[in-house]
Amino acid sequence: MNRMLTGFALGAGLFIGGLATAAHAAEVTLARLDCGTPQDPVAVNDRFSDTYAFPGLKLQFVFSCYVIKHGDEYMLWDTGHSMAAPNVAPKVSVVDQLAKIDVKPDQIKYVGISHYHADHTGQVDSFPKATLLIGAREWEAITSPKPAQGVNFKPFEGWIKGDNKVEVQPIDKDVFGDGSVIVLRTPGHTPGHSSLLVKLAQMGPVLITGDAAHFHENYDTDGVPAFNFDRAQTVASIERMKKIGANLKATIIIQHDARDVEKLPAFPAFAK
Repeated sequence: MNRMLTGFALGAGLFIGGLATAAHAAEVTLARLDCGTPQDPVAVNDRFSDTYAFPGLKLQFVFSCYVIKHGDEYMLWDTGHSMAAPNVAPKVSVVDQLAKIDVKPDQIKYVGISHYHADHTGQVDSFPKATLLIGAREWEAITSPKPAQGVNFKPFEGWIKGDNKVEVQPIDKDVFGDGSVIVLRTPGHTPGHSSLLVKLAQMGPVLITGDAAHFHENYDTDGVPAFNFDRAQTVASIERMKKIGANLKATIIIQHDARDVEKLPAFPAFAK
């Protein structure tokens, strides 16, 4: 009898605990930040397709970063160009954009980096109190004694020296521990490239691709830029994202594709 009562009490406790957890689930919201000044439309056939699939196609690229609010906590996804970048510097810094919603740099708990290129990492040093979430292979490249060309290591000096906190990600990362924000391993563009899955209550799941794909034509056809690190990994990562998108009925947002900017409300509004 005591065993039955104990089992019942345990089951009831788990049930009640589950209800309590559900009742207190953190609200998750998502917004896009402008993180660079777009240039003229770019001919994509030579550099962005190693099979030359898009003759004559020109596309407008944009530079996008994202802020995620999880309850009372904030996460940044990528930090865009530095304010000193010639021709493509943002008109307003990430710090000043966040000030529009009364968020200070020290309130950013996590900064997730899709990959080490300068148009995604230029302002990361504005958030030294944030825990850096970065793919293991990206971290290896950034901390190499002689970083390769294209590895924007300079803004990471505080983390490299150990002054700031970093969590190196060899596998997917459930950022807040409740499945609402997940950093996904999507290598290919660079060795440790990551993408981001954000699950919103109203809009539903949103999959932000980083540079796993630069525009929808490449995403739709499993296209690979000629400058990518690994062709097979690129194709596999796009396949993974497509399956996640289909299974979760997710909205796909390609960070550099100007046509995806309007999928989220204009900042300072957030998607819910």
